[in-house]
Amino acid sequence: MPRRSTFPHLLPLLLLLLLSLLRFTVAVRPFVLVISNEDLIKDYSSDSLPSESEWDDFSPPSASFADPWLSVLDPSSSDLSTSDEFSSSLSDLIAAFSSGDPAAASAAAAQIAAEASAGAPAAQSVIGFLYGAGVLRTPDKARHFMYHSFAADGGDLHSKMALAYSYFRQEMYEKAVVLYAELAEAALTGFLMSKEPPMMEAVRLHSGTEENREALRKSRGEDDEDFQITEYQAQRGNAAAMYKLGLLYYYGLRGLRRDHAKARYWFFKAVEKGDTRAMELLGEIYARGAGVERNYTKAFEWLSLAAKQQYYSAYNGLGYLYVKGYGVEEKNLSKAKEYFQIAAEHKEPGGHYNLGVLYLKGLGVKRDVVTACNLFLVAANAGQPKALYQVAKLFQKGIGLKKNLQMATLLFKTVAERGPWSSLSRWALEAYLKGDTGKALFLYSRMAELGYEVAQSNAAWILDRYGEQSMCMGEAGGFCSDTERHLRAHSLWWQASEQGNEHAALLIGDAYYYGRGIERDYERAAEAYLHAQSQSNAQAMFNLGYMHEHGQGLPLDLHLAKRYYDQALDVDPAAKLPVALALFSLWVRKNYAESFLVSFIDALPDTYPRIQEWVEGILMDEGNATILTLLACLITVLYLRERQRRQAGAAANVQPPEVGLN
Repeated sequence: MPRRSTFPHLLPLLLLLLLSLLRFTVAVRPFVLVISNEDLIKDYSSDSLPSESEWDDFSPPSASFADPWLSVLDPSSSDLSTSDEFSSSLSDLIAAFSSGDPAAASAAAAQIAAEASAGAPAAQSVIGFLYGAGVLRTPDKARHFMYHSFAADGGDLHSKMALAYSYFRQEMYEKAVVLYAELAEAALTGFLMSKEPPMMEAVRLHSGTEENREALRKSRGEDDEDFQITEYQAQRGNAAAMYKLGLLYYYGLRGLRRDHAKARYWFFKAVEKGDTRAMELLGEIYARGAGVERNYTKAFEWLSLAAKQQYYSAYNGLGYLYVKGYGVEEKNLSKAKEYFQIAAEHKEPGGHYNLGVLYLKGLGVKRDVVTACNLFLVAANAGQPKALYQVAKLFQKGIGLKKNLQMATLLFKTVAERGPWSSLSRWALEAYLKGDTGKALFLYSRMAELGYEVAQSNAAWILDRYGEQSMCMGEAGGFCSDTERHLRAHSLWWQASEQGNEHAALLIGDAYYYGRGIERDYERAAEAYLHAQSQSNAQAMFNLGYMHEHGQGLPLDLHLAKRYYDQALDVDPAAKLPVALALFSLWVRKNYAESFLVSFIDALPDTYPRIQEWVEGILMDEGNATILTLLACLITVLYLRERQRRQAGAAANVQPPEVGLN
């Protein structure tokens, strides 16, 4: 008989899921999901509940898997999952892109193609990528799909990511959700088995049309001035600097290679100097076996010390050890629940998540799906990866939340993108910082195919920014023609715009508006600007106002033009000057439709094709102060003459008073 629940804790809950996790730029806005009564399932039967094995988060993790590209990019890795022949061929291919040698690239691709024909999944995946991107191959969607399908059937996770993203773009959520669920689970398993903590640092190469110099400066590893200052302070005995240095090495932040030995060294030094924050991470190091032999007893000791210092996330680690029975006398689910509860009460997302697992499975507590669902949502709201995975499961299975395959796919995709294949971005960034644009473009293009928005944006930006120096390889085996390069960049920008990158949509609009690499099309430009405008992009709003003002791709409508100009100013106060000029243009067009000023204003874009360049190049140039002054004087004279004319007309219409004779 169906069980009925009122979900008392879920009714007012707003789940703010940040699907653009780790995208450190305003170009991509967070996705906001509101959980309402309509999303909740108040009736469910016991048959609909997940089996214990299906949801068992506390079971021993399966054998770790390896990324076949890692052995090539990082020779120090112990990845032996692929043949020496493939590793050698892939290494030759990457080297050819790095040096800009089309002949060597073609030869390496031919060798990989031979291995693909022999049934090597990793090689099939690479050939599928080349057909999809039109690199050294004529673009062929059918072969792209075929090779990735063969590779995916052979267990290649890169190809599964590529296929999942392809289905996702086509809104084929029934197929996409299955692949992304498998990949998300694999990513989480990697977190459990890997000796490296689950943290990804994505860096965008650009901020709009300019290189993101500040972010790149902070990604130069030991060459960064801030790092050198921190290192100097640590060497001088500064405990806080020691702890910070340990974090940088432990997580591999700011362009540093992960070095667990150095991280452990600096954490120990920090503790000796009285910085107790490092205690918890030392416990994690021993629990994970990160750079040392795994030792749960020492992990328990360090986590206990951290808990006594009121680092409440340490209680979550202690609870996990009690659930597993690691480093303690025996399993103790009551003690585990107590520690998870303490962590949750102090807003530790892992505590909420692990409590949710206990309630979902009925471990040490009475099974309660309502409470479990509520706890998962709270943890997911904080961006906890495992909680995001569990909420995706809820949406996929229709347990606790109404079945929603689109939302499940989005959440699974978010988790899957934190898998070990995300490490390609690190090597792409390192290549870019060394001036190796060919290798950077190749690796970012590979990640773009896997559905990473930042990689799509970065690859497109390299193509546009560096042109021929981007080492772009064309479909004929030589370097890309200008048309090939523009079309490839256009495709990448479009994919990024589909995933919420408003700047990408703006650039697509510009490409159609100005005919850059493609035929000029005002209507498609307007569509792209509308897409960017829907993401609250002020420049797109301004451009739409301009197109309405001039009837380009949109109906001539001065009222709508003013509305868009006003919206641009509301969204971005920095648009005050260009909006003021645009509104003045509308005033002139309305009141002096036949005057030379209208012709003058209309001729400006022909001289300075981009409105933004016109504003920056003319109005912001101090050398044009005289021109601005003269223009202001002319406007003032016209305004005063118009005012005088209207006053004279008004005076002529006034009848003189009648004077009576007595």
